[in-house]
Amino acid sequence: MKMLEIKDLDVYYGQVQALRGLSMSIAPGEMVALLGANGAGKTTTLRAISQVVEARRGSIVFQGVEVNGKAPYQVVRLGITHLPEGRDLFPTLSVADNLRMGYWVRRQDKKGMKQATERVLDLFPRLRERSEQAAGTLSGGEQQMLGVARALMPDPKLLIIDELSLGLAPMIVSQLFETLVEVNRGGTTILLVEQFVHMALEHTNRAYVLAKGEVVAEGDSGDLLRDPALVETYLGGAAVGASH
Repeated sequence: MKMLEIKDLDVYYGQVQALRGLSMSIAPGEMVALLGANGAGKTTTLRAISQVVEARRGSIVFQGVEVNGKAPYQVVRLGITHLPEGRDLFPTLSVADNLRMGYWVRRQDKKGMKQATERVLDLFPRLRERSEQAAGTLSGGEQQMLGVARALMPDPKLLIIDELSLGLAPMIVSQLFETLVEVNRGGTTILLVEQFVHMALEHTNRAYVLAKGEVVAEGDSGDLLRDPALVETYLGGAAVGASH
């Protein structure tokens, strides 16, 4: 059974083709990494799933529903939330208000908002301590915690994350990965773009590797981790490679 299925996806920015016949799928409960060097098409793939960009050709089907042509807020209502690179927090609003904004599509269920807030604050106790603090005054690690927490507020079936580790110390990244594993075990399917290749492969079930807008490798994360030629050829020859 496939929760998300992408087939033959072409995406352009003007005359520049960013994705070329990209196909991939994710089963319910999986945690999947999307890897590749700069310009490989990873961010574009996530943006296409959340309908921030439109595909010129191909299909994106989520739980039997065609996603192409829907507005981004409709995609959220289907059960997909997207934490973009850079987090896109509301810096002048408090932590608590940022979390409320994450719940906006379900705002009529006020009881559910309290439960969702408690759930994410249990995952990130540091945010509970800073609930009335402006998001823009948090440390980088705390801002990323808030980004993840806000994306979890509507209780998504699929959480997609672009560059979890960007600008963060390895210790903070490791803590965030452990939290994501806990979220995944709780039933949330996760797709993430990550520059710390080894850490991503160590924490995910499967991975896709992109190059020039195409899938060039896919498989069990453990198998890919043990393939040094793959890392050398497509990921810059290191455990850390820039991703966009």
